[in-house]
Amino acid sequence: MEKTHILKNRDGHYWGRAKEWVDGSERSRVAQYTHRDEASNTLFEISSKDFGLRAEILEVHLKNGKLPKLEVSQIPLPGFEETDDESTELAVENSV
Repeated sequence: MEKTHILKNRDGHYWGRAKEWVDGSERSRVAQYTHRDEASNTLFEISSKDFGLRAEILEVHLKNGKLPKLEVSQIPLPGFEETDDESTELAVENSV
């Protein structure tokens, strides 16, 4: 059985191919590493820029060469915090 390694942080986000955290809803966007040391090096590089990062390396068995269904994080991704309806409406009104 073929396996791969992925990075997951404490918020349930996965490290993506575009070098940013993704929620796991699109498995094709999740970065995969054949060797654990590749994943470890990437985790080291990310954590050197974000001292508060708490993440782990997961060993995942591929199904037909693809990642199995991942648990999608319910926590918003960094930079995509939810806004309330009033502030959204104000922004729309001000742009008109």
